Order: sequence, then C-alpha cells, then structure tokens
Amino acid sequence: MEQKQLRWFTVGLIAFNMVWGLGNVVNNYAQQGISVVTSWVLILVLYFIPYALIVGQLGSTFKDSSGGVSSWVQNTSTKRLAYYTAWTYWVVHIPYLAQKPQLVLIAFGWAIQGNGNIVNNFSVVGITLISLAIFLVFLLLSTKGLMTLKVIGGMAGTAIFVMSMLFILLAVGVPMMNSTVEFATPHMNKISTYIPKFDFSYFTTVSMLVFAVGGAEKISPYVNSMRNPAKEFPKGMIFLAAMVGVSAVLGSFAMGMLFASNNIPEDLMANGAYTAFQLLGEYYGVGNLLMIIYAITNGIGQISALAFSIDAPLQILLADADPDFVPASLRKRSKKGTLVNGYLLTGILVSIIIVLPMFGIDNIKELVKWLTNLNSVVMPMRYLWVFFAYMMLNKAYKNYTSEYKFIKNPKIAFGFGLWCFLFTAFACILGMVPKIDFAADPKAWFFQLASNVITPVVLILLGMILPALARRDKKKAQIN
Repeated sequence: MEQKQLRWFTVGLIAFNMVWGLGNVVNNYAQQGISVVTSWVLILVLYFIPYALIVGQLGSTFKDSSGGVSSWVQNTSTKRLAYYTAWTYWVVHIPYLAQKPQLVLIAFGWAIQGNGNIVNNFSVVGITLISLAIFLVFLLLSTKGLMTLKVIGGMAGTAIFVMSMLFILLAVGVPMMNSTVEFATPHMNKISTYIPKFDFSYFTTVSMLVFAVGGAEKISPYVNSMRNPAKEFPKGMIFLAAMVGVSAVLGSFAMGMLFASNNIPEDLMANGAYTAFQLLGEYYGVGNLLMIIYAITNGIGQISALAFSIDAPLQILLADADPDFVPASLRKRSKKGTLVNGYLLTGILVSIIIVLPMFGIDNIKELVKWLTNLNSVVMPMRYLWVFFAYMMLNKAYKNYTSEYKFIKNPKIAFGFGLWCFLFTAFACILGMVPKIDFAADPKAWFFQLASNVITPVVLILLGMILPALARRDKKKAQIN
C-alpha cells in the first residue's frame, strides 16, 4: 500500500477532532459574550493559521523524530532545553488533571438528576474531598493498565464531536422552525453587538482563546503521510481553520440565542452546555433526551481523559528520559513497567491543586471558573516551545531540509515564530488577572491572582530541581 495517501481534507478532519470541542465555545462565550464572534475571527487569522502551518514545517523537517516538540527543540538547540520542553509538556497537565474530577461529577449529576444541583448542593470542601477521592481512584487504576477506558474514550470523543455539531445545527435552526422563539441576547441583527471593547479586561480573556485553539502540534506526524505536503498541508490547515471558524462563530451565535450576552449566568462554564441541550430538547419536544445523551458521553469522555492524561504525559517525560536531567528514582519502574515514583509525584502535585481552593474560594461556580482560567494560563505555556523551535530552525535553516515550508524566507519565517511566541506569552501573563470583581470579594481576587501567578512559576521551578538530583545520582555512582 502506498504510504503517502492522506489528502488535505482527511488531515483537516483529523486535526479538527484533536483541537476542537464544545467547551471552547461555552467557556469563551462565558467570558466575552456575543462579541466573542469577532474575537474568534481575529484569533484564527492572526494566530491559529500561522501556528498550524508552523507545526507543519516542524513536523516535515523532523519527520523521523519520535519525541514530538522536545525532539524539535533538541534538534534545533540543546538537550537541556529539550528536557525543559518535555517537563513543561508534562507539568502543564497538573491543573488539567485537577479539574477533571469536578467535570465528571457535573456531567453525571446532570445525567442523573437533570440539573446542576448535585454539585451546587455541596460545599467547596465537600466537592474538594470527593474530587480528590475520584482522582486517587483513577491514579491507582492507571497503574493497572486502562486499554478499555482508552477505547471508551475514543468512542466518547466521537460522540461528543457529533453532539457539538448537532448543538450548532439545532440552535441555529430553532428560530427558522419556530418563529415564536426569541433571542436571549438583544440586537443580534446589529454589527455593533459583535464588536468587543478592547480594554484591559478584554485582553485578560485572550488566554482562553489561545487555550481553545492550541494543540495543533499533535497533527505533526501526519504531514509526511500526505501525497504532496508542500501543496496539500496548507490546504488542510485552511480547511481546519474554516471548520473551527464556522463551529466557533455559529456556536457563539447559538449561545447568544440561548443566553443573554448582557446577563451571562455565573455558572455558565460549569452548566452552560447542559442547560443549552436542555433548552434545545424543550424546543423540539424531546424533554431532557439531548441533555442526557450529552451528559453521559461527556462524562465518559472526561473519565477517559482523566485516566489517559495521567499516564500519557508521564510516559512522554520519563520513557526515554536523559539520565543527565532526570534522576534514577523518578525513572524507576515496577515489575509491570509502571513508573512508580512518577505516579507518586503526579498524585502529590494534583492533590495540592485540588485542595488549594479550600483556602480561598467559597462556591463551586467560582471554583470551576478559577480552574478553567488557571488551565488557560498554564496549558499554553507548552506552545512557547513550538515557536522557539521554529525560530531556531530558521536561524540555522541551511542545516535542514523539509518537504513543506510555511514561509521560504527564513527572516520572515523567524518573525512569524517570534510573533506567535510573544502573543502566547502576552496571553498567558494577562490571563493571570482574576476574572472576578475586586470590590465584590477582595479576598477571593487576591487568592486567584496569587494562585494564578505562583502555580505556573512553581511548576516550572520544580523542573529545575530534577537535573540537580540527577547530578547527585551520577556523583554517587562514580564514588561507588
């Protein structure tokens, strides 16, 4: 069979399934309202398309590298920076893992009770303890092998993709099929309604947009499997951007129909998607059916993501870890091949993040919003290494060959890499500013600011400790 057989539309669809989800629409609408429509267009043109095309060139240039972004960094710079890349890719999953148990609770609460009360009726302490128990159970299970859950996760991912598309089609179709349905957001027929107010508050929400469109580096292995990468990969990425754009714009438009942009519910991030499906079910006379289907598939997807995200990033960090930077104790495996101390470190760090809100957050709505925003600050930090590798690639462009090039002029290409790097850093830094009213709750505001700043700094600094421990191991080995 011919190896190079993927077409541009196939790669575009694969990438779309990797980077997109309904939560991206709900979370960004919750922060910007209907004006997010304009933000989606801007982020796609100014950031996402260059990002995806940059990934294409890196994937094509280092087609034989198995380590992903850390391999790109090692090939273009040093082994030390490659280690920090691998560490960043692992450690940014800590807040991500800390949020998953809450999302599992919310999903199955809606599926069982038909509302969000199962979570709202608990105190933050109660939710914290239940979330911690759920996480520790799956941490233990992940050491036993979770092939079944991974298969279920793939099925759930496909189901959620279908439900996301169904949501958009149904929501947009509501006013066409029933003229009595009124838009929740006023003046949706006026262009001025969709223009954001570009003030400081607006720029603190950009990290959520960056978080939403990130992850394009996952498509890099497919570049050299295409029939004609130089011509077809850009087509695939434009196709991807178009699908993301249509989904984001129509999805945001649908949210505007269902939830007033000038009076966004406080629990929209936690319960918005479920409420939306519930409303749509009522419109079409099927009751809670759509909501229950979405809740079950989303719950299964969150469980699978929790299990898979405990193991996969850890394997990337430690599977072929360099003894110069990672101590032997962390690379230790059990007889079954389990990275014992790696799981222990994961358990400690995630447990700290899960427990942290008990000291500064009073309700589940703010807890969900805080963790979602914390992820939008921390997760994009890994994208910085993609753009760093691209800049280094263009500094030494004579040493590399590629079937596909985003931009042939290395200086202009370097400029695009620098732009994406600085924009990502800008979004992460401003994203640290809390999204709550300071006057309403100064204590919570300062807690969220401190945790948003300290968490990424501490997580990165922890990575600097391991090389020191590795050097100590080497000295001990030499003495013995």
